[in-house]
Amino acid sequence: MAKKKKSAYAEAGVDIDEMMNSLGAIKRMVKATATKDVLSNIGSFGGLFRAPGPGSILVASADGVGTKLNVAVMANRHHTVGQCLINHCTNDILVQGATPMFFMDYLGTAKLKGPVFKDVIAGLCKACRENGCVLLGGETAEMPGLYPAGEYDLVGTIVGSVQRKALVTGEQIRPKDVVIGLKSTGLHTNGFSLARRVIFDKAKLGIHDTFPGTKKSVADVLLAVHRSYLKPVLALMKPIRIRGMAHITGGGLVDNIPRILPQGTEVVIDRSTWKVPPLFQFIGDTGKVDRDEMYRVFNMGIGYTIIVRPKDVATTLKVLKAARQPGTIIGHVGATSAKPRVRLVE
Repeated sequence: MAKKKKSAYAEAGVDIDEMMNSLGAIKRMVKATATKDVLSNIGSFGGLFRAPGPGSILVASADGVGTKLNVAVMANRHHTVGQCLINHCTNDILVQGATPMFFMDYLGTAKLKGPVFKDVIAGLCKACRENGCVLLGGETAEMPGLYPAGEYDLVGTIVGSVQRKALVTGEQIRPKDVVIGLKSTGLHTNGFSLARRVIFDKAKLGIHDTFPGTKKSVADVLLAVHRSYLKPVLALMKPIRIRGMAHITGGGLVDNIPRILPQGTEVVIDRSTWKVPPLFQFIGDTGKVDRDEMYRVFNMGIGYTIIVRPKDVATTLKVLKAARQPGTIIGHVGATSAKPRVRLVE
């Protein structure tokens, strides 16, 4: 049988047939995330979703996986990065008390590889189901010359909603309030440029080597899925009124918590209240990274913070433990005449 001749577009690096075949392969997975509110099928120009009821507010956020994707390519492991993206974006809108409704993704690459594409979408769908979110649509683009061969970019936008009376803004945070920290699973989706430089360039570790201080491989440690805090936080919002929350991403505790603090307040974090995971200790020691910089770049083991009234601390810890996401008291809110800030103490 004669070999099918490639189209001129395919010869130029963009294979439409591969794209369409790949889309057909993932339609069933995407449809499995649908709910009664989805009014369109994958393939439409725009995704249609029934508007929420009266009194609700739409909350949206956009983000990407960053250079964690380089690690995924090195390990040839692509089913976790989609989960990271969904969970990261879910946490971003959860800070305001919102629950996710739907997600739109973008995957850009020099040349689409069907198996890689399928694994990425499978990860997106898995996390969507776990977070009660619909993968409503997105864009996949082949752009040879823009992206390096074998690499891809993955970003997306999430849209959620919250009832106006349940909106969390941080405006009610007051001195003496208590800061509860929730553990991260590792780097989550930030700080990878520095982490890769230390781990691969300076320490010369291979992707399948055992990561120092652990029994896991470098790939397992670095590609650990970004944790979603949706379910434990929703459980907590039932018995108490949360005063403020912060998702600890780029900028760490130092830069993220002040984003929700009202004027006249600061947060004092006691670094001795939790054990910093070996991953961060290794990066800091091996890379000779200043300790303060470590707390600006990485989450250092705390992926999410919740601020509550002192009278609600016991209930908070009990509910979080029951939700299999134990919390730790890591600090408190104080008064200051300076701009809202975080102070790290021992």
